[in-house]
Amino acid sequence: MAPLELHKTVVSISLYYLSAFRRDFRRLDVGSIVSFKFPTLITLSQSRRNHSPLAQRLDSPNSFENERVHAIANYHDACHASGTDSFYFSLLDNSTTTCHLNQLHAQLLVSGLRENGFLITKLINVCAGIGEILYARKVFDEFSDPGVFLWNAIIRCYNMCNMFSHVAEMYLRMQWTEVHPDPFTLPYVLKACREMGLLGMGRAVHGQIFRYGFDCDVFLQNGLVALYAKCDRIDRAKVVFDCMDDRTIVSWTSIISAYAQHGHAIEALRTFKEMRRQADAKPDWITLVSVLRAYTDVEDLEQGRSVHGCIIKMGLEFEQDLLISLTASYAKCGQVAAAKSLFDLVANPHLILWNAMISGYAKNGYASEAVELFKEMIAKNVEPDSITVTAAISACAQAGSHELSRWIDGYIINSSGYGNDLFVNTALVDMFAKCGNMDLARAVFDRTDDKDVVMWSAMMMGFALHGQGNEAIDLFCAMNRAGVWPNDVTFLGLLTACKHSGLVREGWDFFHSMIDYGIEPRHQHYACVVDLLGRAGYINDAYNFITCMPIQPGLTVWGALLSACKIHRHVALGEYAAEQLFLIDPRNIGHYVQLSNLYASAGMWNQVSEVRKLMKEKGLSKDLGYSLIEVDGKLHVFHVGDKSHPRFKEIVKELADLERRLKGAGFVPDTESVLHDLNEEDMEDSLCNHSERLAIAFGLISTPPGTTLRIIKNLRACVNCHSAAKFISKLENREIIVRDVNRFHHFKDGVCSCADYW
Repeated sequence: MAPLELHKTVVSISLYYLSAFRRDFRRLDVGSIVSFKFPTLITLSQSRRNHSPLAQRLDSPNSFENERVHAIANYHDACHASGTDSFYFSLLDNSTTTCHLNQLHAQLLVSGLRENGFLITKLINVCAGIGEILYARKVFDEFSDPGVFLWNAIIRCYNMCNMFSHVAEMYLRMQWTEVHPDPFTLPYVLKACREMGLLGMGRAVHGQIFRYGFDCDVFLQNGLVALYAKCDRIDRAKVVFDCMDDRTIVSWTSIISAYAQHGHAIEALRTFKEMRRQADAKPDWITLVSVLRAYTDVEDLEQGRSVHGCIIKMGLEFEQDLLISLTASYAKCGQVAAAKSLFDLVANPHLILWNAMISGYAKNGYASEAVELFKEMIAKNVEPDSITVTAAISACAQAGSHELSRWIDGYIINSSGYGNDLFVNTALVDMFAKCGNMDLARAVFDRTDDKDVVMWSAMMMGFALHGQGNEAIDLFCAMNRAGVWPNDVTFLGLLTACKHSGLVREGWDFFHSMIDYGIEPRHQHYACVVDLLGRAGYINDAYNFITCMPIQPGLTVWGALLSACKIHRHVALGEYAAEQLFLIDPRNIGHYVQLSNLYASAGMWNQVSEVRKLMKEKGLSKDLGYSLIEVDGKLHVFHVGDKSHPRFKEIVKELADLERRLKGAGFVPDTESVLHDLNEEDMEDSLCNHSERLAIAFGLISTPPGTTLRIIKNLRACVNCHSAAKFISKLENREIIVRDVNRFHHFKDGVCSCADYW
C-alpha cells in the first residue's frame, strides 16, 4: 500500500475513537478482521413485501458503524497484508467467477494456507459476493478452528442472501463451540430475528449485548428498536430508545417508524416534535416517510402539505419512497388530483406507487379511473401483486359493472397467477355479490379451498344484500359444520340478511347467541336489531331495545328507528329519534330528509315546510338522485327529468308506450311517493321521469329482447318505481336487477325478490 493511502486510512480510523480501537485491537484475530462488512437489507429493486426505508438505513454502507468497520479492515490490510498474503488477497479481490475461486482455493491448499484465517475469510467473502453460498459454506466447514471473525464472515454471507434461518443456525453453532460474539456478529443476528419474527431469540441476543458489555453500542441499540417494533413490542422498543444516551438520526427514525407502522400515529408525531426540539440531527427522507404516514393516518391534510413543502425545500421531491408516501397521503385525504399529479412525475413508477394511486382512486369513489389505471399498468407489462388486484376488484365492485366483473375474473384466472389466492377470491365474492350476480359469487366461493372466516362472512353478506335470508342461515350452519369460528362481521351479515328478509325470530336469536361465541355486539349489530324489529312493525319493542342497550346509542341506531317510524308513520317516536340524531350530527342532510318524509306520509304539510325551512337556514341541500345502467360495457347515467342523453327522444317515446301498457295492465301510480319522497327524487309532474324509469326505458330500446337489465341507484328506490318495475318485468319478459343504496331488488315475472319487504 502506498504511503499516502496508508496515511488516509490511519486518519479515517482516528475519527472513530482511535484510542478505544487500539485497546480492543490487541484482542482481535488479525487473520480475519478484513471480513467485517455489514449487510444491506432488501432494497427498492428487490421484493417490497416488507418494504421499509428504515431497514435500508439500519444496514446502509454509509452508516457510522460500517465506516468504523471498513476503517479497521483497511488498517489491518495496510499493516499486515504483505508478501504472500497480499498477493493472494489481490487475486481474490479480482475474482469474479466460480472458476477463479476453484483455482485460487486449490492454490491455497497446495501452498499450505488452508488455515490462514485472513485469506480464508476473504475467500468466503468473495464467494458471497458472486452468490456461491454453498461453496462458502464448504470452505468454512473445512477450517479446523474458526475464530469469531470467520464465524462473522459465514454469518454475513448468509445474511447478504437473506437466508435468515441459516444465520440463526450458524449463530447457535457458534455458541455451542464457545466462540463469543463481538459487536459485529450481533447486528446480523438481530436482523435475522427481525426478519423471521424470532422475538424469543432476539431477547436472548439482547441479553448477550448486556452480558458482553455492548449495551452502549448505538448501532446495536437501533437494531433492537427495529427488532421489537417488527415483533409488535413497541413498549420494549420504547424502553430501549429511552435508555439510549447517544441518539442518532437513525435512532429517532427507528422509534418514529415503529410508531407509524403500528398505527400509533399520535405517538409518532409527538416523538418527531421531540426530536426537532431536542436533537441536533435533522430529519431526512426516511424520517419524513414515517412522518407523512402518521399525518396520513390522522388525515391531517394541512400538516401533510407542510411536510410536502419541507420535502421540496430539501430537494427530495423525486425520492421514490417520498413520492409513494405523498401520493398515498393525498389520495387518502381525498385529493386524488394532487395524488395523480405526483404519480405522473415518475416515468417508470414502481409497483408500490401504482398500488398507492389505484387504491387511492378506489377508496375515494373513482372506480372508473381506478380500473383504467389498472388496465394501463397491465398494458405497460408491470406485474401486479395481490394488493393491486384486490384494489382493482374493489373498484369493479363500486362500479357495479357486470362486464368489468367478468373481465377481471377472467384476468385473475388466466393471467395473474392469483386464481388460488384466498384474499383475492374473497374480494371476488364480494365484487360479484355487489354486481348482482350471486351465481358467480357462489362459484368463486365453491372453488376456493381452505376458506377462512372472512370468506364465509363475505358470502353471507352477499346473501344479505340480495335478501336471501334463508340461504345466509344455511351457510352459517355449513360454516359451523366446517369448524370455522364466526366473528363479529359474520353476525353482522346474518342480522342484515334477517332484517332484509323479515326473519324477526331468527335474527333475534342470532343476536343473543353472539355471547356464546365470545363476541361483544357493536353499534352496527344493535342497529340491525332495531331495523329488524322496526321494519316488522314492532316500533315500541325497537325503542325499548334501545333504552336497554349497554352502550350509548349512536347514529346508526337512532337512524334505524327513524326509518322504521317513517315506514309505519309513527310520528311521535320518529320526532324523538330525529331529535337524538340532530344532537349527534346536526349537519347530516339525511336525517332532515327522513323527518320531512315522515311528516309528508302523515299529511303534516306545515311540519314539512318547517323542516325544509330549517334545512335552507343551515345551508343543507339534498343529494341528487341518479341511476346507472350498463349497455355494451358502457355505463349510462340518468338524473330525474334528464333530457341530456343523445337518445332522449327515443327514451321519451318508450316511456309513453310503457305508461300506456302499464295502465292497460292495471298499474295504478302511487302518487303519495311524489309528495314526500324528498330523498330520492325532486317532485316532478310525472312519476315516469324518475331516474330509474329513464334507465329502464333506455335499456329496453338498447338491448335485445330478453336481456337482463342491471341498474344502480345511489338512493333508495321510490315506492312507485318499485311497483312499476314489477309490472315492466312481466310485460317485457325481462329480469331487471336494481341495486339501491341498501340492497338488491330482482324483478322477474311481476315479482320482486324482496317480497315488498324493504
